[in-house]
Amino acid sequence: MVLTAEQAKATDRLLRERFGISTLVLMENAGRSVAEEALGMLKGDKPTAVICGKGNNGGDGFVAARHLMARGVKPDILLAGKSADVRNEARANLDILAAMGVRVTEIDEKDLPLLKARISSCGLIIDALLGVGLTGTVKGPFKVLIEAINGSGAPVLAVDIPSGLDATTGLILGACVRARKTVTFIAPKRGMTVAEGPGLCGEIAVRGLGVPTETLERFL
Repeated sequence: MVLTAEQAKATDRLLRERFGISTLVLMENAGRSVAEEALGMLKGDKPTAVICGKGNNGGDGFVAARHLMARGVKPDILLAGKSADVRNEARANLDILAAMGVRVTEIDEKDLPLLKARISSCGLIIDALLGVGLTGTVKGPFKVLIEAINGSGAPVLAVDIPSGLDATTGLILGACVRARKTVTFIAPKRGMTVAEGPGLCGEIAVRGLGVPTETLERFL
C-alpha cells in the first residue's frame, strides 16, 4: 500500500473515528518509533538535535525527544516559532517537556546564523518540521532552516516525510530536507516513490501506529 497525502489524512481519521485511537496516542506511537530509529543511527558522543515545527509533525518530534531522554540521550530540542503558537496534541507534548524541566529553544529568523553553528557539530538531526499536510511553497525562515539542515553535513532522520517534499507528487515545494533515513507511518507516501522523492528520503522505514495495515486497507 502507498498513500497520497489525502489518503494519509483519511487514514488518520479512520484510526481516530472508527478505531477510537486518539491523536495523542497516535502521536505517542509515532514519536516512540522515531526515537527507536534514531537510537540505531547514533554514533559516538556527538550531539543530537530535534528540530520541530508547530504542528503534529513537531509533536512527533517532542515525543521522540522525550523517549530519547528516557534512553539516556540528551537531545537539543529546537522549535521553529513560538511556544505560544503550538496547539492541541503537540501542545500537550510540549507541556510534558516543560513539566520535566526540559528546555525547548525557540528559533526565529534572527537566530538562524547561530543555529547553523549549533547544528554543525551534530551527529544526528531529526527533522520534525513539516509533515504530509504541507501545501504551498516553503519560504522565509523555513526555507533558510531547511538549507541550514542540509548544509550541516549531519545525517538526518525525517519524521513521516522530509520537510518540503510533496507527499503525493514527489516534487520539492521550494526547499526540501535531504534525509539519510525517513521513518514513515502505516505505509510509504506516494511522493517518496516518484519524481524527486527517492533521492531525498534515503532509507525508508515503515512503522505502524497500533492497527494492522491489512485491517486499515479494508476500510480505505
